[in-house]
Amino acid sequence: MVQEPTGKVNGATKFLNARVVPALTAVSENTYMSAVRAGMVSVVPLTIIGGLFIILSYLPITGWDKVVAPYLQLLQIPVTATFGLLAVFVCFAIGYDLGRQFKQEAIVSASMATVVFLMISLKQEDLTFSMDTLGSKGLFTAILIALVCVRVQKLFTDKKFVIKLPKNVPPVVYESFLSLSPLFFLVTVFWLVRFVLGVDIDHIVQTAFKPLVFALNTLPGILVYAFLVTLLWSVGINGDNAMDAIVAPIFLQYLAENVAARGLGQPLPYVTAYGFFTTFVNVGGTGATIALALIMCNSKEPGFRKISRLSLPTQVFQINEPIFFGFPIVLNPIFMIPYILNALILTSSSYLLMHWGLIQRPFVNVPWTTPPIIGHYLVSGGDWKAAVWGGLSIVIAMAVYYPFAKAAERQSLIAEAARTAPT
Repeated sequence: MVQEPTGKVNGATKFLNARVVPALTAVSENTYMSAVRAGMVSVVPLTIIGGLFIILSYLPITGWDKVVAPYLQLLQIPVTATFGLLAVFVCFAIGYDLGRQFKQEAIVSASMATVVFLMISLKQEDLTFSMDTLGSKGLFTAILIALVCVRVQKLFTDKKFVIKLPKNVPPVVYESFLSLSPLFFLVTVFWLVRFVLGVDIDHIVQTAFKPLVFALNTLPGILVYAFLVTLLWSVGINGDNAMDAIVAPIFLQYLAENVAARGLGQPLPYVTAYGFFTTFVNVGGTGATIALALIMCNSKEPGFRKISRLSLPTQVFQINEPIFFGFPIVLNPIFMIPYILNALILTSSSYLLMHWGLIQRPFVNVPWTTPPIIGHYLVSGGDWKAAVWGGLSIVIAMAVYYPFAKAAERQSLIAEAARTAPT
């Protein structure tokens, strides 16, 4: 619909297609990254359920705190059962998915990883579980343990260091004996490291990831993340999925800390908790493309008009692939610039509004398909100012897209006129 870029722009596009895109695609489709993404996605329903009980506990209604006070501790039980055991569920889910990809017995892989993770979560002094490790703070440890355990299981299988029973043995028994050798090895090694040598594995892992955990709650750090996500999308890679394996554990940890602070009546410590980016930045889809659809709904260019009208219903639910690939935005400099710019503007403005305390920080997880404004209201626990900001965000995004959209429209109309002009 839009003329192909020429000259230097076309050369840059060819370079991205030939060199950058294949490399980024390979990283995005990596087996381990895929398993981590699957594991993080699997716990989202748990955080949503926990979030519903948080909303019920702290409804923004005058006098509700007095009504709910006798039942508050009871309402916190599902919150603790979900957020308080996130690392356990993540370890199991990642182990399952990676085992499936490695063509192992997936349930055995998941169980093996979870057993090892639970073992190293025991306190050395009294052999009780460290609840911090089982919850959001132990997410990176859970991920590492799951990846290592399943990789070792695969190695034992490939090298045939396993106990094989006759084929006429029931499959469940056969598979369980296959896991004995790798499980014995893993339990022994981690037992020696954690309890005999006294190495605090979780502390080491948390220390290693501490700079990244710190950076993503700062304005420069979250801006870099927003830039990378939209840049990846701009070259045809799902930026949100590609980055999720790295950042989802951190954002989820922030959310759990905000939930805990809310339960104690303390200020929420994190701005960029899970829900910040999906709700306050990806308004109507990554790059706030619902704004572009609204602008082009009555475009003079028939193709732009048709795509915008067809994509608008899906963008209400944060799904923007029709407009993204229909215009297209991917590898199209005219739309790539405002696409990335909108993410940076909404990231910085939303961050500052929360940092200054003008709107509530996220502490409730809702499905990423929740429509804008409604999502803003729910994620912030019922803050009407956040909902108003959601509406203003769309207006701001429209202002950013407008000159570029009209330039693309003019370019397309001129090209169409030149094609249809009599020779």
